[in-house]
Amino acid sequence: MAIKQKITASSIKNLTIADERLNDTEISGFHARISPKGVIKYYLYYRIHGKQRNFLLGSANALTPAQARDLAKEKAGQVAAGEDVQVTRHEAKKREQRNSLTLSKFLEEHYSAYLMSINAKTAQKSLMCIQSNFKHLSTKPLVEITAWDIQQWVAERSKAGRAPATISYAYNRLRAVFNRAVEWGFIDSHSLDNVKIPRIDNKRIRYLSVSEEAALLESLKARDARLKDEALQRYGKRAQRLVSQRYVDFLEPLIVLALNTGMRKGEMLSLKWSHINMEDRYLTIRSENAKSKNKRTIPLNNTVYTMLQAWHEQNPDTELVFERNGKPLDSYQYQWESLLKEAGIENFRFHDLRHHFASKLVMKEADLNVVRELLGHADLKMTLRYAHLAPEHKASAVNLIG
Repeated sequence: MAIKQKITASSIKNLTIADERLNDTEISGFHARISPKGVIKYYLYYRIHGKQRNFLLGSANALTPAQARDLAKEKAGQVAAGEDVQVTRHEAKKREQRNSLTLSKFLEEHYSAYLMSINAKTAQKSLMCIQSNFKHLSTKPLVEITAWDIQQWVAERSKAGRAPATISYAYNRLRAVFNRAVEWGFIDSHSLDNVKIPRIDNKRIRYLSVSEEAALLESLKARDARLKDEALQRYGKRAQRLVSQRYVDFLEPLIVLALNTGMRKGEMLSLKWSHINMEDRYLTIRSENAKSKNKRTIPLNNTVYTMLQAWHEQNPDTELVFERNGKPLDSYQYQWESLLKEAGIENFRFHDLRHHFASKLVMKEADLNVVRELLGHADLKMTLRYAHLAPEHKASAVNLIG
């Protein structure tokens, strides 16, 4: 039963559970409540804009009656001036939560589900890209991540030799995160649009010279032998099975396939053994795995055919051609960069193996339309850039009439 009395140290001390509530006699709306467990809290009841509020001032464990009284006076004054202190507190709490919302927490609690609802197939790739590239920012609140943070990352990636397209892809994935955070009201704005990204040269054609191709293949063999030796030294007889196999891991088969088919990364990583016809020597790129969304077939030359035979013998029970620990292969950048360093090859991306395949065909006088079909280009425009690859071939052509 509620009692009415000035809230003091004495009246609070004498408050019992049966009393339930103590209404102060001096400040309108100021009161104390006691719970069934004996916990006492101070409140200010007020009415504003036709709404009733019961504002929590604090518990008796944290505030003395005198402190609670002073706080009640302060809040009552704010209410008298037209401020809804309950709303003010709620907004302040919301701001605090927003200001402490980290990149990793936003990804986990909000953004990942959104991506999955749009396209589950690409969602995982986007999330992994963000998490791997911006791990150093994962515990930083969204509101504290600036254009300068990302500009520094761009500089570091460029210095490490990352291709402009690779940098741009990761940057755009992160910027999409911040755009959604603004759209959903988690942050007011962001400055990532001010980041300067290296310009992508879509006309860039890089292919291996004869000596570079030889160095790449020799480095693959040397890597294979080295890893087998290391396994023998470390595991002894337990490594015999690995040593007896043709390939120590996926890297050489993947590169051989790229060099001899011109397949895109995504096409190779989604390739299944059921897509390969070893009897008639061709493989099929399914429409759902092709960038152009058009199905195509690629003949298997002797090099890639022999490789696939040996690789399948090592992996007879896998569904995908390239798996790692029972899961689809998703990353090999470290192994690729280490191989390039060992081979002494610079300024060469994995995607350039596709350019190399096309370049060799054109320089061997293959019909451009055939090259287009093998590469899976939607039209001839993309393929035409390979017609200008080798100046020495132009010179040879001109010399035919000179």
